[in-house]
Amino acid sequence: MILYLHGFNSTPQSAKAQYFRGYLEERGRGGEFVCPQLPHRPSLAVQAAEAELSRFPEQQLTLVGSSLGGFYATWLAEKHDLRAVLINPAIDPYLGLRAYLGPQQPYHGGERYELTEQHLREWQALFVTKVRPERYLLLVETGDEVLDYRAAVRKYLGAKQIVVQGGDHSLASFPDHVPLILNFAGMA
Repeated sequence: MILYLHGFNSTPQSAKAQYFRGYLEERGRGGEFVCPQLPHRPSLAVQAAEAELSRFPEQQLTLVGSSLGGFYATWLAEKHDLRAVLINPAIDPYLGLRAYLGPQQPYHGGERYELTEQHLREWQALFVTKVRPERYLLLVETGDEVLDYRAAVRKYLGAKQIVVQGGDHSLASFPDHVPLILNFAGMA
């Protein structure tokens, strides 16, 4: 089972989530993928992800987190002893998203909201200082225009890492990595 966690201001309609869902559906495995809509509040996003976790035996589940979803996946993986695939993950959103305080409009529609200091405090409370690298598969592209891929490479030192030259924050090479993700998840 894959629990896919989308990024900041994204939705389950994101290109990667839709591609991954379609990939599995084409192989008759669509029921092995879930991607909940994560609320904008960090504490509520984690609650939503944990509600999904409670529906499945943890030993049969792999988290896949994109950008801010990678930040949440790290917290969940360490708390619940899970494997996680991190796609251009946010490392410290309580610092990086400070520049975006104010009104927000999620991609793919959704309700507008205000990004506040409370969001930053909640992200800081979820920050994991030390990770167990054997839990992770890190996928980054050096051309990420939003996050510095080198911060992820340092944080997840010792994890299986795929660093692709070029690309962008969306992980343009994502379709190439789906078989590797499934293999890491024990679903190949």
